[in-house]
Amino acid sequence: MNYLLHILVMAEIYIILGLAMNLLAGYSGLLSVSQAAFYGIGAYAAALLLVNTGYSFPIVLVGAIVINMIACIPVIAFSIRFRDLFFVLATLAWQVIIFTVLYNWVSVTNGPYGISGIPKPVIFGYQFESLPQFALLAGALCALVLLFFYGLHNSPLSRYFQGVRDDQLTMLSFGKKPGYYKAIAISISSGVSAIAGTLFACYYSYIDPTSFTMDESILIISIVLIGGLGTLRGSVAGALFYVLLPEVLRFVNVPDAFASNLRMMIYALILILMVMFRPYGFFGNYRFE
Repeated sequence: MNYLLHILVMAEIYIILGLAMNLLAGYSGLLSVSQAAFYGIGAYAAALLLVNTGYSFPIVLVGAIVINMIACIPVIAFSIRFRDLFFVLATLAWQVIIFTVLYNWVSVTNGPYGISGIPKPVIFGYQFESLPQFALLAGALCALVLLFFYGLHNSPLSRYFQGVRDDQLTMLSFGKKPGYYKAIAISISSGVSAIAGTLFACYYSYIDPTSFTMDESILIISIVLIGGLGTLRGSVAGALFYVLLPEVLRFVNVPDAFASNLRMMIYALILILMVMFRPYGFFGNYRFE
């Protein structure tokens, strides 16, 4: 039972990350490779607040979201100044910078040793300590994020995001500033990533920089590319696929030392096949040209 609940918690975390990435890549056409950086900033912000201040979980969650939305200002600047490949390269640089800071700012982040002893969430005096309780909390937050994006999907703001993605010159001709809507999309995406980071930190009670590397950013991008860009169910399907794939490999007689590399090889092969035969992903309605 605990095994299934662990899979459920990880699926909930990656569904949130997939939805955050889909807002950038699927709706706004901004292919960012720094999503793991905001995932990590949210996790570290929550961990430091929980360990050093003792604030309750709701306050810590809000604090992590605010910190992430402040930290995304450079990426907003990149989105206004750069487009397409140049934006990707700028976010790549930001990912490297954030990882370097997390790894080397020992006095704050404890460097490569990470932060341990992160307490479990406490809401109104009730502690979510057991695995079923945490799965319920993560599920509630995941459902709220899904409802938020469902409402956003059906709002006029979603059409503006898609206008930025499809034709920025037309947006300008209607008096709409693409940079303004890019800033909103990046802010929302980074804030939602903080929710996933907070859940990750509280679930494992330990974090270190190796969980927020470039590989993690690529995997988050893969989730939305495989599931399909510009659709909520694509993000959910991609996250479930990513979480369940390693579990399927457990039932195959593969040595543990080789299982991780095999997973990445299979993931890469699936991406190649998707690009060749189904470039829109499982449920997508948009692709990068």
